[in-house]
Amino acid sequence: MRILLIEDDELLGEGTRKGLTQDGYTVDWVKDGLLADQALRTEKFDLVVLDLGLPKMPGITVLENLRERGDTTPVLILTAHESIEDRVKGLDSGADDYLTKPFDLYELLARLRALQRRFASRAAPLLVHNDIVLDPASHTVTFKGEAINLSRREFALLHVLLENAGRVLSREHLTQSLYGWGEEVDSNALEVHVHNLRKRFGQEFIRTVRGIGYTIEKSKKDQ
Repeated sequence: MRILLIEDDELLGEGTRKGLTQDGYTVDWVKDGLLADQALRTEKFDLVVLDLGLPKMPGITVLENLRERGDTTPVLILTAHESIEDRVKGLDSGADDYLTKPFDLYELLARLRALQRRFASRAAPLLVHNDIVLDPASHTVTFKGEAINLSRREFALLHVLLENAGRVLSREHLTQSLYGWGEEVDSNALEVHVHNLRKRFGQEFIRTVRGIGYTIEKSKKDQ
């Protein structure tokens, strides 16, 4: 899952970026509202963590611009303790949740997982697909009751595919979900991850849609 972190405080931003990365997210970090607005206009993110007090363009304007374009990407806003008015305005402008500063990283992670579930219209905390069970909170995967060890990016790819079962996802979308700005990406990196998942869950688990990308079928209970 790819997150755009929009925070101008160096210390807070770096700590948040590290925490999100360690939890398996791909994180791109910008430090002013203008860069945030440009990034959201040109690239696709799964989640946005948005500070409201930003230089060059206020965070509330970034949010309003996003929603005016019809972009439904889940947004969690960060606010100061005393700014109740900002919280209300942020929610009324299209934010999905908020967190006051200073915040606990574990609460931020839990709120982001809740936003992912809500956006995917999924109430259950676990992703269950036939014999596969993925737990986003503990970063564990079982297959037919047996624990499966996956790399960080294999886990992220499996998560995206399961969240979008029945939909064809482009190579570009999947690659952007796995790799952030400035990361070197081999031309066949995505194919390697797909190959590794097929080895663990069966060759027919992930279907290649020639010229577009990849998909997995809906689980049997959803068909």
